Amino acid sequence: MEQAIDDAPPAARLLGRTVEYKYIVAIAFVLGLFMDILDTTIVNVALPTLATEFKADTNTIEWVVTGYLLSLALWIPASGWLGDRFGTKRIFVFALFTFTAASALCGAAWSIESLIVFRVLQGVGGGMLTPVGTAMLYRAFPPIERPRASSILAMVTVVAPALGPILGGLLVEKASWRWIFYVNLPLGVLGLAFAVIYLREHTEPAAGRFDVAGFLLSGLGLAALLYGLAEGPVRGWMDAIVVVSLAFAVVMFIALIKVELAKTNPLLDLRLLADRSFRTPNLVSFASFGAMLGLLFLLPQFLQGPRQLSPFQSGLTTFPQAVGMFVTARFIGGYLYPRIGPRRLIMFGMAANAVITLAFVKVGLDTSEWTIRALMFGRGLTIGFGFIPLQAAAFARIRPESTGRASALFQAQRQAGAAVGVAVLATILLERRDALVGDLTGAQAVPQLVAAYHDAFLGSVVLAALGFVAASFIKDVDAAPTMRRIPPKG
Repeated sequence: MEQAIDDAPPAARLLGRTVEYKYIVAIAFVLGLFMDILDTTIVNVALPTLATEFKADTNTIEWVVTGYLLSLALWIPASGWLGDRFGTKRIFVFALFTFTAASALCGAAWSIESLIVFRVLQGVGGGMLTPVGTAMLYRAFPPIERPRASSILAMVTVVAPALGPILGGLLVEKASWRWIFYVNLPLGVLGLAFAVIYLREHTEPAAGRFDVAGFLLSGLGLAALLYGLAEGPVRGWMDAIVVVSLAFAVVMFIALIKVELAKTNPLLDLRLLADRSFRTPNLVSFASFGAMLGLLFLLPQFLQGPRQLSPFQSGLTTFPQAVGMFVTARFIGGYLYPRIGPRRLIMFGMAANAVITLAFVKVGLDTSEWTIRALMFGRGLTIGFGFIPLQAAAFARIRPESTGRASALFQAQRQAGAAVGVAVLATILLERRDALVGDLTGAQAVPQLVAAYHDAFLGSVVLAALGFVAASFIKDVDAAPTMRRIPPKG
């Protein structure tokens, strides 16, 4: 086995200063994670421009996003084993290189077909980047410092998708759509150089042989699920393609459970979900991620549709959510979490998130943009109460040798949660739009369309409420390794 992180020197020299290795890992991961997550929202802003540029219809242009998501889904489950078997540094560098190179190819695309192919290649890197980086981070930070590590992940998770529409709108309006991909290159090159120079290798001797059956069943199942959820609101949930995709996903997941539980070294260690301390935070995260990204998907459409804001103005209006997250991140991770524990913090965060999101039902055409920004800022504050304790609590009792596979499971759950959140809110919007707008056109249709958005916003409230209920089953005692003292049980 190559030298593990625990056996390596505790610090490294960076720009003439001594920096603890755990912060070296955090810097490398932030560079890659920010670029990866930013890409998920920055591309959406440019879809209308891409359709015009390549003379592509709606169904074809959707594959610029769908192709990336399906590739992402295929490689997330395999990332844990790959990092354990070949080394987390080696796989992280490979993922970062693949994502950066594919970004350059996307920017140079000469047709819609070539762009879709390069986006699929981007998904290969993106699918490995986050789970492997998360595993490195949680191995580098001892359990008692996991809340601080979680605050790093949570901030990037919130800031990057919020910044995407601002940067994307600015680049599309002032430069060219190609720059929404070229913008990844400086960060990618910097991240690659940093990772190659400073990261240390870590492998797990018990990684076992590659689980081909697990790879195919998990990858195809997750890809079919994401595709079905993405197409359901557009095609209709009874459309043959949607029904077959979701049914195929169910069959794959049933087979996956049977196959993986029978293996000694499965690709996805589903036995980890038998542990309450890992299972319950995953359930809460599924609902909370769906609530957060569901609204973040819907609100820009409302702002750029009925409100008629530009993509750049829309991005500026949604960005305060990230600022709110920044405000609470360090306070929650460094002060409240070790003293209060995850259960009450997460329950408060989910309840407050539901209440603030409910206020969006009153946002209309004449509502001040600053009022919307204030709501988004408040929403960011509540997200800090939920996301940071969730990350720390989920990995509190995960053994170092299981961190890679646990990270793959956690990331797969979040991707599925985001897809479900977007699908639920999009379906409500389309159903209510058809019912309320009907044959109305022009100015008569606008108030009804706004009402349809209000109904869809309620979907995010329900998801946050479900997260609150799930959070009530979290036990603070399970998170004791990440806290300074063990709180009372419950």
